[in-house]
Amino acid sequence: TGVVPAELPTYPFQHQRYWVPEPESKPGAAAGPQDPAEAEFWAAVTDEDLSGLTAALDADDDVEALLAPALPVLSSWRRRRQRQNQIDSWRYRLAWQPLPGGSTGPAPGTWLAVTRPGLATGIAAALDDAVARHGGRVVEVVIDRDTPVAEAIATSLAEVGLPDRIVSLLGLDDTTDDAYPASANGLRDTVALIQALDGVSAPLWCLTTGAVSIGRSDPLREAGQAQLWGLGRVATLEHPDRWGGLLDLPEGLDEHAADRVVAAISGGSGEDQLAVRSSGLFAPRMQRMAAEPALGRWQPPTGTILITGGTGALGGRLARWLAAQGAQHLLLLSRRGPGATGAGELAADLRAAGVGVTIAACDVADRAALSAVLDTIPADRPLSGVVHAAGTIEPGLIEDLTADALDSALRSKAVAARHLDELTADAGLGLFLLFSSGAGIWGSGGQAAYAAANAYLDALALRRRASGRTATAVAWGPWAGDGMAGGDAGDQLRRRGLRAMPVDAALTALAGVLAGDLTTLTVADIDWATFAPSYTVHRDRPLIAELPEVRELAQEDRPGTPGDSVAGSPLARKLAGLSPADREAALLDLVRGEAAKVLRHDTPAQVEPDRAFRELGFDSLTAVDVRNRLSTAIGLRLPATAVFDHPTARRLAAYLGTRLVPETEAAPTSGPARAPAGADEAIAIVAMACRYPGGVRSAEHLWRLVADGTDAVGDFPRDRGWDLDGLFDPSGERPGTSYAAEGAFVHDAGDFDPGFFGISPREALAMDPQQRLLLEVSWEAFERAGIDPHSVRGSQTGVFVGASPLGYGSQQAAATDGYLLTANTASVISGRISYLFGLEGPAVTVDTACSSSLVALHLAVQSLRQGECDLAVVGGAAVMATPAAFVEFSRQRGLAADGRCKSFAGAADGTGWGL
Repeated sequence: TGVVPAELPTYPFQHQRYWVPEPESKPGAAAGPQDPAEAEFWAAVTDEDLSGLTAALDADDDVEALLAPALPVLSSWRRRRQRQNQIDSWRYRLAWQPLPGGSTGPAPGTWLAVTRPGLATGIAAALDDAVARHGGRVVEVVIDRDTPVAEAIATSLAEVGLPDRIVSLLGLDDTTDDAYPASANGLRDTVALIQALDGVSAPLWCLTTGAVSIGRSDPLREAGQAQLWGLGRVATLEHPDRWGGLLDLPEGLDEHAADRVVAAISGGSGEDQLAVRSSGLFAPRMQRMAAEPALGRWQPPTGTILITGGTGALGGRLARWLAAQGAQHLLLLSRRGPGATGAGELAADLRAAGVGVTIAACDVADRAALSAVLDTIPADRPLSGVVHAAGTIEPGLIEDLTADALDSALRSKAVAARHLDELTADAGLGLFLLFSSGAGIWGSGGQAAYAAANAYLDALALRRRASGRTATAVAWGPWAGDGMAGGDAGDQLRRRGLRAMPVDAALTALAGVLAGDLTTLTVADIDWATFAPSYTVHRDRPLIAELPEVRELAQEDRPGTPGDSVAGSPLARKLAGLSPADREAALLDLVRGEAAKVLRHDTPAQVEPDRAFRELGFDSLTAVDVRNRLSTAIGLRLPATAVFDHPTARRLAAYLGTRLVPETEAAPTSGPARAPAGADEAIAIVAMACRYPGGVRSAEHLWRLVADGTDAVGDFPRDRGWDLDGLFDPSGERPGTSYAAEGAFVHDAGDFDPGFFGISPREALAMDPQQRLLLEVSWEAFERAGIDPHSVRGSQTGVFVGASPLGYGSQQAAATDGYLLTANTASVISGRISYLFGLEGPAVTVDTACSSSLVALHLAVQSLRQGECDLAVVGGAAVMATPAAFVEFSRQRGLAADGRCKSFAGAADGTGWGL
């Protein structure tokens, strides 16, 4: 026609800046079926319905007259029992059970054993011998104190290649140093090791000794090493693909015990928490704790009871409760003491209740300060009890956890508890109560330091009991109201299946724990139907597998053959009588309707049939919610991954059709497989989109910058929250500074258009800016190729991305809790692109430092030639969230002072990135 195609601009993203700067519990369902007549009887009692009760008993008027005065008493008793039954259902314990025995099979391959000079040499030698006996070899990596863990690991991997298994002995070092007195060297080293192994697929197993107790005859010896167990329980959530597990050793590792260690690590049993003892191999299981007979009302010990965090929300509640229980004098400690908000009102209330009260400012992690306060307690009301309720949560992924942050998180919980234990060792206390958290029992993504601190509290209680002293540690679920689990944090916990317990009910539970003189237990209101599917979505969790509710869910979650158990259901019969088009429409309406309810849309029309659920705002929790609703609607249990496997309403509806009507054909998910090509087949690059330093926002800009010789190096960015005044030091001698003040940075790296991608502002704030840039530029790449981005959904398109974690997660605020795990994990980057566009080819993220993008391109070309994908999206990302690299290179004198590298290509935000 002679018409010349016009070049149209790509989508104009509506940028905003994104850079980091409780419902009551529901009564538990009654266990097992109930006689309808019995249910009618108790309903009448509970409601004080005299006529209904008379009818339920089939009694006459004379009996009704006799029942009238007794009914209020019966009703009150019934309500109390229902409430107590609910509270009793919150109690759990960890029980260690023996695992089936068996001979150790072959353990071939290379085992990397990571240790420090002189650390546990006997254990290392026994492990070396045991691995050799079973066909493998151990390469020992001994890291001296002057060498960073990451450097030592990189050197070892370069020399020996990728190992088959990695065993860390670093956690056996429970000494501390002057720089980090709160955290043990082994705990910090383990964090550094996990960070250094990013991209290494070999499973990492961490060893401790005496850090757990499998029963009364096996006393816990090393409470400090128990912190590693809290850390490891988070590591298995954040890195399920490369975390092996935790393994506690006996006091002496003989040949038989060493063989058990090898069997545990190489056996593939799925267990990721194990203890080796002379009698065998043991693993922990969460169990419900049976209600104990009432032992009478608990009475506080006479004298002075000390409460840490005493002026905070939780401490204030505990102080008032202890006063109501009969406490004589309370010593409330907090950092601000009498100057804390509400401290004066709290003191007045306690004195009005007839309780003596002293409020003192004291950092309990400061041993000298705590000792001085304890010395002020008068002899006529000596210290008789301790309640350690202080604590702070500093969220952050393990990969972003610094030694400073770890040390800080441990101070208020673990260090304070240790000082309280040591300074009151001879006081003959009648109460030593530690407020721990479920995060230390089952782990909590983004809370590794907090979990480590709480695991120490549980271990400390066990160690005190073993020495004959009183101690109780309660690992709590969230409490309702304000505090650490209030607001958005509480909402996130509820969506994960952790319901907030009413304060009065939680205190009633506490009274029962103290009356029973228990040592350790968990008290939490867990909705297992919500918690278990999301907790087990990436790997099996033997820890909870034997709970009745979890076993029932596992049975129900086994998808049957198409149409089984529902072939005769009303919905199946209705669908069978419809034409294929009408059947598809009916199921699509069902899916859109349930999805709209979960997302709280006004109408199902707001759920677009061909838009990815992820774009619509779904995450793992809401996806499980939709799965549950659809399972109820069709009468057949669907797999937990149904929404992820069929990521649009239309495709999910087609899948449901195959389950309900066997002859229904599922929507195709990909085209025919392509035969592998030759090694020399040409690969076509059909489009490119990019962001580079120097304001480059397109390929044309890039060519112009190169052709004109434009200098893309400039001042440090002022929109990333860096302390630019304190960062620069021309001499480069001052710690924490850089002698370079210029670099090549991607312009406006904090800008993003979350609404376009169906991402909430809160999640956008949590997301690593590298992920945000990749999403926008991927979209532009498709546009520039003349491909409708919606048209590639379901295609065999691969995503290959080179990226590294560059510190954004370490800047996160509590407001982003719940999104940190996926938002700041490098391995998620490629998967996020695949999910957003509905791509079904390989999704790979690689980190090989400066060559990451080239390696990603190499892998993409291989994948195309081997027929694994028909189209590939390839690129890399590098956005520095912190100036840490400048500081480190300055220490090494590895930077050009003017920011223009002479010896190698790349600088801050370095080779940039592009697609």
